[in-house]
Amino acid sequence: MIIDAFDPESEAIVSPKALVGEQRKLCDIAVGTFSREIYSAVLERFPNEQAGEIRAANWIRPVHLLTVNDKKIVFYLSEMGAALAGTDVIEINWLTGAGRFILFGSAGALDHEKTKGKYVIPSEAYRDEGMSYHYARPSDYITIKNADAVEKIFTKYGLPFVKGRVWTTDALYRETRGLAEKRKSEGCLAVEMELAGVQAVCDFHNIELYDFLVPGDVVDTENYTADGLQEANHDMQKFYAALRIAGELW
Repeated sequence: MIIDAFDPESEAIVSPKALVGEQRKLCDIAVGTFSREIYSAVLERFPNEQAGEIRAANWIRPVHLLTVNDKKIVFYLSEMGAALAGTDVIEINWLTGAGRFILFGSAGALDHEKTKGKYVIPSEAYRDEGMSYHYARPSDYITIKNADAVEKIFTKYGLPFVKGRVWTTDALYRETRGLAEKRKSEGCLAVEMELAGVQAVCDFHNIELYDFLVPGDVVDTENYTADGLQEANHDMQKFYAALRIAGELW
């Protein structure tokens, strides 16, 4: 069973070194985006250099070093879904030495009244995916350890937010009304596809994760539409909010 997948006693067969090469230490902070538009815009606006590549059978993705306020930051376009986004963290940590990751993305609102016009700072993530069960003992929710730190930074800079639970799922097209109501009844504010798995990976490898979300489409509605999703996916303000976090970590 999936809940029996955590095996902390045995050595891993595949290592990052075998796939990525020798471990390097370039800088400490990494920022990942899921938006192709934010990715392109950042590379146009900030001085950057290529730090390496993540290679897979279907494509090759460059990893960049940005210069921001005379500081270096790792920047990359993350894969979507917990398994791939979590693997990206492992490989970029190995490739660059980054030990603090700032991730931001869009989410579906489960409680539109609470999340409208606000960032969501996740405090816990419901583990409705597979990745986390290989990196942490089974439980319904995983704690997002740096939620309070993100809250303090957003408060300092006057960024509107609400903090609470979220639902991580692999199955975009199986977010049923029954499941959405159940997660909402447990206090989940939004649904997304990566966080539980990425947090489990970071905990296992002693990597610090700082995460926030922008609600786009509304799931708790009678007639679903994707209205708002495009803007939530590609709003550049998310990147500047991530830089606020980075600035507090230097």
